[in-house]
Formats: sequence, structure tokens, C-alpha cells
Amino acid sequence: MTKRILAVENFPGTHLGLVGQALREAGADVDVCLMHGGHGLPETPDGYDGLVVLGGGQNALADEAHPYLPHLARLTTLFGEEDKAVLGICLGSQIVARGYGGRNILGRPAEFGWKEVRPTDAGRDDPLVSRLGSGSPLFHWHNDTFDLPPGAVRLASSDQTVNQAFRIGRAVYGIQFHFEADTVLVAEWCAAYRDMLRRDAPGWEDKHHDLAATLGVVADRVGLEIARAWVELV
Repeated sequence: MTKRILAVENFPGTHLGLVGQALREAGADVDVCLMHGGHGLPETPDGYDGLVVLGGGQNALADEAHPYLPHLARLTTLFGEEDKAVLGICLGSQIVARGYGGRNILGRPAEFGWKEVRPTDAGRDDPLVSRLGSGSPLFHWHNDTFDLPPGAVRLASSDQTVNQAFRIGRAVYGIQFHFEADTVLVAEWCAAYRDMLRRDAPGWEDKHHDLAATLGVVADRVGLEIARAWVELV
């Protein structure tokens, strides 16, 4: 039976990346809601088997500029209540945390680039986060973070951010790091958002190529393994 996935794109250029590749491999149907393009969200999870909430340059509490955010946060819980798989990435993880009662923490120093993410003891046994092995470089680009929602299990941490991944129940995930962003998508972001890049990571343009050829190659492999593991949960 073909699975149908709702994907919510909050910001221009924040595509499904490796998650999209894994969904295509599985033959899933994907409906993409471009929130930056004025699309509307469904009221309920009816007709969908899973939900992906992608990243963005706004914060998870920016309701005045993005009035759909409270409903999107609630939608993550509605999917979870029906035991449907949920995946929030970066901003998406912060929205999932909000929906489940976690506190959003805004405006920290940027965590940027391919940085190591390490699983917790629980993460080593998790079907997604265990793909990190003892630790792996994954791409980051965020300022904000969150406290774990009630009932969430911490799955991974980095040197700068203690809550890099969590799971609620069987298949509701919030993942702060951009495992979906392969080296091609990272290059697109760096070209499209040069002003943001120079603010958050001065000097990155001088070392991007070398890091993409080393750490980025590892991140691409691990990211696709995580993406495929989430699709299996759907």
C-alpha cells in the first residue's frame, strides 16, 4: 500500500533533501505545503501516514509573522496521537517540542557547519539515531533550541546543544541537526543565504569546499541511513 506523507516547508530552499530521496525509494506519495508560498495546512492527519516538518530562518514562536505556527505545532501532536510517524528537523524539531509542551529557547550563538553529534545510551538503541554509531559529523545551522517536552527521550547531543534529538512514543521525532541536508543542499543554502552565512559563520566560504569533501561525505552517508530508517517507521 502506497504511503502518503505531508511535508511542511517553512522557508524557501529548505527542501526534503535526503528524506525526499528515501521517500522516493519507498514509492511514497508526498504532498508539500509551501508555507512561505501561502499554502494552507490540513486540519487533521486524515489521509496521511506521516508528517515531516522542515527547517527555516524564523523561530518556532514567531506567530505574528507566521500565524500558522500554533496549528502546525498542534498538528504534530494529532499525528502522534494516531500513532503516525512525525519528523521535525531543525525548526521542525522546535515546533514538535512546542506542540508537546517543551520550552523553546531563542537567540543563542549559532551552531553552524559539520559538527559531531553523539548518541545517548537511549540513542544507541534507537532505530534512527543508532545510525550515528559512536558519533558522526552532521550539518547544523541554528541559533534556537528547546527543553525536552514531557515524556520525551533524549537521543543525541553535541558539544554546543544538549538536545540534538528526541523521540516521543514510537515514532514522533525531533532532530535538531540537518541530517537531510546533503552536500548539494548545503551548497545551495550557502549560495542563497550569503548574508546569513557571513553573520553566523564568518570565513566559512574559504573552508567550505574542503569540509564538504571530507566531513560532508560522511554526513551524506549517515544522513541517508537516518532518512531511510524514518521512512521504515511510516
